[in-house]
Amino acid sequence: MASPGGTSSGSSLLHNSGGEGLQAVMDLKKRKRMISNRESARRSRMRKQKQLSDLITESSQLQKENSQATMLLSIITRRCAIVEAENSILRAQVMELSDALESLVEITQSIRGSNDIVLWDGTQLMNSLISLRWKKSELRCIIDLTKTLKIGNLASTFPET
Repeated sequence: MASPGGTSSGSSLLHNSGGEGLQAVMDLKKRKRMISNRESARRSRMRKQKQLSDLITESSQLQKENSQATMLLSIITRRCAIVEAENSILRAQVMELSDALESLVEITQSIRGSNDIVLWDGTQLMNSLISLRWKKSELRCIIDLTKTLKIGNLASTFPET
């Protein structure tokens, strides 16, 4: 006669052998999942490493471009300052030349009387121009101008420079 423990022990042997197979299948699945997770984590680390490397490269490139732009800005700023200084000099020269032109017009008007008769002699004109601190080159231009305008004998009274 079979005892209740006997039947159950046979049945539990089937259960145990089935449970061991199930356990083996579960262990295999667990191992595959673990391997898959490790591989996924490795790929994720590689992606992050590549992203970091790309960002470092981009940062270096941007720093280089920034340095070049800063240097170009510095060069342009210096050139601008030079041009502004030259422009100031030219403006001052324009003012001086305008004043000189006004003086010349006044001198010319005072030299000419009615009917183009010379009222001043060349020495007076020369002394007037020198008192205005005219340079020899500017005086030479005036001499040439008087010759062109044919102001009496005025041109011949200037000393040759």
